[in-house]
Amino acid sequence: MKKLNLVFLNEQGKSVTLSLNDPIEPADPVAVKAAMDEVIAQNVFVSTGGLLTQLKSARISENNTTPIQIV
Repeated sequence: MKKLNLVFLNEQGKSVTLSLNDPIEPADPVAVKAAMDEVIAQNVFVSTGGLLTQLKSARISENNTTPIQIV
C-alpha cells in the first residue's frame, strides 16, 4: 500500500509524521505544501511535543506485505 507521509516539526523541534493512504500520483508539490501549510495554520493536530510549527518534508512510501500461510 502506498502512503503520503507529511513530516512536520513540533514546538519541541521533534518530527511528527501524518500518513494518508492511497495518495494521488504523481503528487503535486504545490498542493502538498499548501495542504501542509493549512494544517499548521489551523492548528489541526497536537503532538506530545506540542503544536506542529514547521514543514520538514513530504514523501510517498510503499509497503508490500506478503502473507505466509502457516499450517
